[in-house]
Amino acid sequence: MSEGIPEAPPAPARPGFTERKPLPKRFYREAGAAATEGGLFRVELDGRPVRTPGRHLVAVPSLTLAQALAQEWQSQGEFIDPMTMPMTRLVNSALDGVAPNMAEVGDEIVRYAGSDLLCYRTGNPAQLVALHAELWDPVLAWARERFGAIFMLSEGVVHVAQPPRTLELIAGALPDDPLRLAALNLMTTLSGSALLALAVAHGHLDVDMAWRAAHADEEVQEQLWGTDAEALDRRARRRRDFDAAARVYALL
Repeated sequence: MSEGIPEAPPAPARPGFTERKPLPKRFYREAGAAATEGGLFRVELDGRPVRTPGRHLVAVPSLTLAQALAQEWQSQGEFIDPMTMPMTRLVNSALDGVAPNMAEVGDEIVRYAGSDLLCYRTGNPAQLVALHAELWDPVLAWARERFGAIFMLSEGVVHVAQPPRTLELIAGALPDDPLRLAALNLMTTLSGSALLALAVAHGHLDVDMAWRAAHADEEVQEQLWGTDAEALDRRARRRRDFDAAARVYALL
């Protein structure tokens, strides 16, 4: 049995789709964390080191993070379900995919900043205009104070180009290690906002407020028209990954 986390299973089978592969059975009794070379802490299963799908050793610079990763493994039941291990999946991605592509991942975050969610406003309904101002304006003010980055606003979906200097400042604010960069990238893509991700990373917003800000439009729509069960379920799955990314960043 491989020491690395199994690949995430495909979506449940539906008519016309390939049947979902069975989850692998749990093959270990105890998961834990232990110090290793270079001041890192690795995750172990029955004393054996865990490796990523790309065969990198799962070792991180924080004992508390290594312990949190080990807890995800320990919490597995008879079968191992990678979808219930969001921090482990994120660390695997950081070690296998982000580490050799730091510049490209950083560029992706800057592209999000170039069309950041917080810069696109609406003229109606009044509830949404007010909620955008309440939740988004303080984050823009924080970014200006914290990084010197001034963002231009637009109404509707008309693209507004952000000042090159603003994007340079955001690029300069990005972390230079793959674990933090991976966590920041995931928070950015899940929220649609590099600014919200940075605000969480720097402790300006907690995850609840950042997630609410990212879904201001949905909040007002649900107040006016009610909720949709499928949409709520999709959002809950994305929220789990957002929380995991924020926790990884915090534990580092």
